[in-house]
Amino acid sequence: MADQQIFKRSCKLMGNRFELSAIAADEKWANDKIDAGIEEISRIEKLLTTFSDDSETNQINHNAGITPVAVSRETFELIKRSIRISEVTQGAFDITYGSVDKSLWNFDQNMTSLPDKATAKQMVRLINFRNIVLDDDKCTVFLREQGMRIGFGGIGKGYAAERAKQVMKQAGVTSGVVNASGDLSAWGVQPNGKKWTIGIANPDSTHEIFSYLDITDLAVATSGNYEKFVIIDGKKYSHTINPLTGLPVTGIKSVTIITTNAEIADAMATPVMIMGIHAGLDMINQMKHIEAIIIDDNNRLYASKNINIK
Repeated sequence: MADQQIFKRSCKLMGNRFELSAIAADEKWANDKIDAGIEEISRIEKLLTTFSDDSETNQINHNAGITPVAVSRETFELIKRSIRISEVTQGAFDITYGSVDKSLWNFDQNMTSLPDKATAKQMVRLINFRNIVLDDDKCTVFLREQGMRIGFGGIGKGYAAERAKQVMKQAGVTSGVVNASGDLSAWGVQPNGKKWTIGIANPDSTHEIFSYLDITDLAVATSGNYEKFVIIDGKKYSHTINPLTGLPVTGIKSVTIITTNAEIADAMATPVMIMGIHAGLDMINQMKHIEAIIIDDNNRLYASKNINIK
């Protein structure tokens, strides 16, 4: 029997760099399975994108305040799960964040001051997951207010990674990794029989590793202020906006979520950042099969109760 090796391929999908790895003895076999995973991500991108007029997301957005839109059961269920996460996180996660005007937050070099609190609050008035109306029988989605927009930026790539993993596993890949720009799902073990070693990026220097985890059959997602930020009067503001205030989050450099499902990991990283260290960890500690590691602005490390940091 030929030796098992890691075969991997990268591609740009959903605005992110995906890397899919499969362990196999045969390169062609592995590449066929990786192709199936890539096809699945590509299919989901077409379903959820806001860059194509005919996507279901855009159909829902175009008809906000006008009429319910019939969608596929897949999109419907993803929206339903998103609303559940909004309820659990008390609105810190909210797919209606698409309503925020990009002119308010461009996070480029021209941004030299924060908008005043009243303007910010006015801009986020359309962010409200409670104004998404679902009809289970008709499989329709309706946004109550004109100008409301949904977007899957906080959950989509995790969902795609999870689906690609399922497709590859069903095709016979017993060990592999789907990595969506740092949000990843790993299953099985490496060719040497050891678990997969995952590095958590140093928020001050993303090419360096802050700490390592050995995992199998788990998903990891990180949300950090190092990806996109602006410095105003010497203070760093993350591109993560608190949907309740319309102002950027401060105090936390990065949040890493470890759980069994990449969609949940992706969706929970940002809300913990928004809720803050103590409220965020308190919420995670009340949930099963999910852990969090937080690095604050002073490089202090906090972790949920079942994690032993080395």
